[in-house]
Amino acid sequence: MLKNYVSVTTKLVSGFFFLIRAHGFAGENGYKSIDVVTLKSTNVLMLDEYTSSQVVAMSLKVEDAMIDDVVTVDADATVKKAVELMNKNEIGCLIAVRSGKAVGIVTERDMLSRVLGMARDPERTKVSEIMSSPLVVADPQMDLEEAARLMFKMKVKKLPVVSKGDLVGLLTLTDIARFQPQIIKILKKIYVKTQPPKRMQKVVDYYVV
Repeated sequence: MLKNYVSVTTKLVSGFFFLIRAHGFAGENGYKSIDVVTLKSTNVLMLDEYTSSQVVAMSLKVEDAMIDDVVTVDADATVKKAVELMNKNEIGCLIAVRSGKAVGIVTERDMLSRVLGMARDPERTKVSEIMSSPLVVADPQMDLEEAARLMFKMKVKKLPVVSKGDLVGLLTLTDIARFQPQIIKILKKIYVKTQPPKRMQKVVDYYVV
């Protein structure tokens, strides 16, 4: 017996998460019509027919996995101030900004190697003196696989996400690795073709290998 209804569900199809909005009649042959939308992407694909045997391959984007609430620090702030922000927010990195624009990134590793390791005074040393710059960034509409390849190519674990010059998010290798099974397969392929540094290898070994 056919049932006329509207429903909203999420479904995992071949490793991809979809938000499925079904309309019309549903029965043994599937839905009359549906909209298939990736979790955050705005691209919508309309289908005339849908059955369980049909698979729609829609790529996940950086915006689907990135962190929206990014903690920043002024590039001219002291390292001590940066450490206080990290401890307060329980995070391992900060995006350095100047005049509202992202100009660098500073991590726990930078604090250890470029401040403590060199016996520099954290109350006198500025973030701009130890941050990594220029930034390697991603666009929110970049394919997640492309972002992963960029990380391995540039040997970085974190990608600030920038849209039209504005910082809109942060994507980490950990975010990608734990997001969903399909990405794990992609990371494995990239891993065997590259020699990631130790700081990246720890994440890959834990989530992938």
